[in-house]
Amino acid sequence: MASTPRRSDLAGLSVLVTGGSRGLGLLLSARLAQRGCLVTMAARDEDELRRGAEWAEERTGKKFSIAVCDVRDRHAVESVVRQADARHGGLDIVVANAGVIQVAPVASLGSGAFEDAMDTIFGGAVNTAMAALPFLRASEAGGRLCLIGSVGGLLAVPHLLPYSCAKAAVGALGEGLRAETTGDRLSVTTVHPGLMRTGSHLQAEFGGRSSREFAWFSALSGTPVLSMDADRAAERIVRALERRRTRLVLTPAARAASVAHGVALPLSPGSAASPRGCCPLPRQRTAAPTRRGTASSRATASIGRPPPGRRRYAGWAAASTTGPPTATTSTSRARRPAPDRRGSRDPRQKELSCVHWPGTARGTSVWRPCRTRGSRKPTM
Repeated sequence: MASTPRRSDLAGLSVLVTGGSRGLGLLLSARLAQRGCLVTMAARDEDELRRGAEWAEERTGKKFSIAVCDVRDRHAVESVVRQADARHGGLDIVVANAGVIQVAPVASLGSGAFEDAMDTIFGGAVNTAMAALPFLRASEAGGRLCLIGSVGGLLAVPHLLPYSCAKAAVGALGEGLRAETTGDRLSVTTVHPGLMRTGSHLQAEFGGRSSREFAWFSALSGTPVLSMDADRAAERIVRALERRRTRLVLTPAARAASVAHGVALPLSPGSAASPRGCCPLPRQRTAAPTRRGTASSRATASIGRPPPGRRRYAGWAAASTTGPPTATTSTSRARRPAPDRRGSRDPRQKELSCVHWPGTARGTSVWRPCRTRGSRKPTM
């Protein structure tokens, strides 16, 4: 982990990181300490929290404060926030990172999985933000609140539905808090990382066919092209906090997914959203207005004619979407011709007449097979 060569604007500020005992939270704590921050790491497992603090102190040479806290307990969160404020003489930055992840098909899950994800991820973010806002508003340096969401909150991921629902709620919380704190000396940054190589597959809860779920999740989270190095992601998040960015989406795959979502939502054939497979209708051909007597107007005559091999009756006329014709042939006598056999048509029945269809430009002609003998006189 390389040290920061320049003095950061965050130097000397007090920081609280929830979920700081492992993964992204631990790396964020180390990066913030490198910037000169006074970091308090909070997590619910005390042993794991102590191991994480020792690792961070060894890597950075900085001292870390720890606080055991379950973010689902509102009173415990409020107590930790007060302790961090009293320990360092104020609270300037709060990172809400705590969460859980369940990997399983929805058929193998119950409502308890959704409740657990919402209580830990969304409820933990709400408890942390609401407890920290009064202290962040009072910060002399201007408070900074960072909410860690996920690309799963921007685009629902199959087999990760509880996680995606909770992260979507975190994203909405970040947008709402940012809008309501515009006039305060406070910034809200919502981060939506994609897949990161944090070892999350070792801490995730697997259901259904556990071995198969573990196989695909660990493969994706460890693929260099699809996933991002967690230490580099932590550096990007710290820079966003320095610049008080309001939104950050990490990894190219996550950015592409957030843009593509809603633009091209796939529908499976036969699904409820696509009746009868949602087959596309053929496009109707319409004649464009043309000038009388030009080659394009003569070419328009073919639009009203039936396809080859389908003209069994000489009196066939094309249907119109604009209404019935206002005029017919100018010949005086009319009689119904007898149907001809395919391949032996009477040449006298191939004479054409011209009709004018309402709604078309003046001089536009549509030709159709004539029912009577006569000349090719167009009626305009």
